[in-house]
Amino acid sequence: MAGNKRAGIIYLKIDGEVYDAKGNFTYNLGRPKREMIVGADRVHGYKEMVQVPYIEGEITDKQDLDLAALLNLTDSTVTLELNNGKTVVLKQACYAAEGNGQTEEGNIQLRFEGIEADEI
Repeated sequence: MAGNKRAGIIYLKIDGEVYDAKGNFTYNLGRPKREMIVGADRVHGYKEMVQVPYIEGEITDKQDLDLAALLNLTDSTVTLELNNGKTVVLKQACYAAEGNGQTEEGNIQLRFEGIEADEI
């Protein structure tokens, strides 16, 4: 039953190019975070704080991956296709991680932060 598919296989694309996604990815659509304002007498209401939309996870390194070019990406579109049929689209994104790699399994940590994100 296709309707029961919730998680698992994902696809990561950066400016239309598919990368080898690895493990668990996290994302945030960048909608306002609400926090209650508490007074000495009662809850007064809430405030909204801006959050940065992002997509974060790991990819597997490969011979033709240009890490320096990846680290320098700005104004990119990053898409994360989820196994449940949703796609997260991060727009006007830039690379926002340190660019750390690990040799045991060829992991490269990545984080893209953008101006806006949508879930379609």
